[in-house]
Amino acid sequence: MTNSNVFGSRLLALRKRAGLNQKELGEAIGLSHKAISTIESGARGTTIDKLVAFSCYFHVSTDYLLGITDDPAWRGK
Repeated sequence: MTNSNVFGSRLLALRKRAGLNQKELGEAIGLSHKAISTIESGARGTTIDKLVAFSCYFHVSTDYLLGITDDPAWRGK
C-alpha cells in the first residue's frame, strides 16, 4: 500500500469486517471512540502497547497493521 495512513486504513477495514463500531473497539482496547476515530483518520498515532493490543484483538501481525507486509497472518500465541 502506498497510502500514508496504512495503519488507520487497515484498522478501519478490520473493524468494519468484524462488525464493530468505534465505541465497541475502543472499549475492547481501552480507548475512547474519539481516539479510534482519529487513529483511523490518520490524525493520531498510537503507542506500541496499543498497536500490540490491536494486533492481538484482530489476530493480525503488527507488520501488517503498519504496512510493512500485506500478509496479515497471525504469528502470536
